Amino acid sequence: MGIWRYALLVFLGGCSYGVVSTFIKIAYSLGFSINDVTGSQYFFGALMLWIATVMIRKKSALTFKQWLILLVSGIPMGATGIFYNHSLETIHASLAIILLLQFTWIGIVIQYICERKKPTKLNIIATIIILFGSVLASNLLASSISLSWVGIGWGLLSGLSFATFIYVSGKATIPVHPIKKSAIMCTGAFLFISIFLPPTFFVNGSLLEGLFPYAIYFAFFGSLLPPLLFNVGMPKVGSSLGNILSASELPTAVLMSTLVLKESVTYYQWLGVFVILIGIAFPIIKKPERMKLKKNVS
Repeated sequence: MGIWRYALLVFLGGCSYGVVSTFIKIAYSLGFSINDVTGSQYFFGALMLWIATVMIRKKSALTFKQWLILLVSGIPMGATGIFYNHSLETIHASLAIILLLQFTWIGIVIQYICERKKPTKLNIIATIIILFGSVLASNLLASSISLSWVGIGWGLLSGLSFATFIYVSGKATIPVHPIKKSAIMCTGAFLFISIFLPPTFFVNGSLLEGLFPYAIYFAFFGSLLPPLLFNVGMPKVGSSLGNILSASELPTAVLMSTLVLKESVTYYQWLGVFVILIGIAFPIIKKPERMKLKKNVS
C-alpha cells in the first residue's frame, strides 16, 4: 500500500469522526443521556470489531503485557468520547468542534515533550491555516453562541485526549492485525468509560426506545472506523502529519449539518472548509519527500 493510501486512511478516519456529532445532538434532543450515547457507542463499536476479529484468518497470539498495553492505549479514545459528548451537552456544536480541533497544535506539543522533536515549519504553517479555517467553517464569528465555561473546559479536554489518542495510535507498534488491535483498544475505551459513565443503557430500556439505530451509527463511524483507520495509517504517516490529516473532521461536520439538519451554510463557512483542506494538503504537496514509507511496512 502506497504512502498516499495511508494518508487517505487517516484523512477518512477524521471524516468518520465528523459525521458523528450531528447525530449525537439529535440523540440528546430525543432525551437520551450521555451515559446512553457514549456507552452504547463504544460497546457496540467493540462488539463489531470483535466480530470482525473472529473472521481474521491469520491469528496472532499476544502476551498479557501486550494485551494490557493495548487496553491502556484505548483510554485516550474513551476519554475523548466522554469529554466531547459532555461538551455537546452544554455548548453549540460548532464551538465544540473548534475546541476539539485544538488537537492539531496540542499534538505538536505532545510530540515535542515526549520525543524532543521540534515541529517543522510546514507543520506549523499547516496548523495555523487549519485553525484559521476552522474559525470560518464553524461560523463562530458570525453567530451568537452562548458560552459555558464548563462546556469550553470539556471541549479543550477532548482536544487534549484526541491528540493523545493520535499519538498513541502512531506509537503502539505491537505486531498484531489492525482489526484485533482496534478491538482491544476499543474495549479498553469502553471499560474506562464505564467507570465514569455507568452503562445504564443495558437496563433502562433506552435501546428499545429508539437508541439502538443511533448506537449502531455512533459505533460504526465513531468507534469502529477511526481506530481501525488510524491504526493502519498513522504508524506510516507519523503523528505530526496525522494530526493535520485528522482535521478533516470539521469540514465533514459542516457538510453533515447541511445534508442532515438542513442548516444553511454561509459562504464564510464554505471558505473555511476550503482553507482547512488547503491546510491539510499543504505539507503533502509542498514536501512530498516527507511522506516516504518506513522500511518495514506491515
